[in-house]
Amino acid sequence: QLQLVESGGGLVQPGGSLRLSCAASGFTLDYYTIGWFRQAPGKEREGVSCISSSDGSIYYADSVKGRFTISRDNAKITVYLQINNLKPEDTAVYYCAADSLTTAQTMCRTGGPKPRYDFWGQGTQVTVSS
Repeated sequence: QLQLVESGGGLVQPGGSLRLSCAASGFTLDYYTIGWFRQAPGKEREGVSCISSSDGSIYYADSVKGRFTISRDNAKITVYLQINNLKPEDTAVYYCAADSLTTAQTMCRTGGPKPRYDFWGQGTQVTVSS
């Protein structure tokens, strides 16, 4: 079955760190732009970081710049989101998505209803609380 699977979420204290993983099952991510999104209860989906397949360009939302780092593994199967200095406002379900027809900036900045990207993961919960 072709799918994306997120992992790495959990409960962490403010100031802590997490590394989220978005793993492709049944395919590789070579030709896909990958995005990390988050959605907190009662809030709109936010594209926090995306990485293009074509040129490796990276987009970060202003709210996470300097604290979040997106990266790919050499096997082109997993994309990571390193989150440092976590804040309570980072609490959300984090999703990853893959699409072959978009760029990092477009993917992350597209709002509105959930776009029909090629793949969406099921999400992983991140809770920041003392």
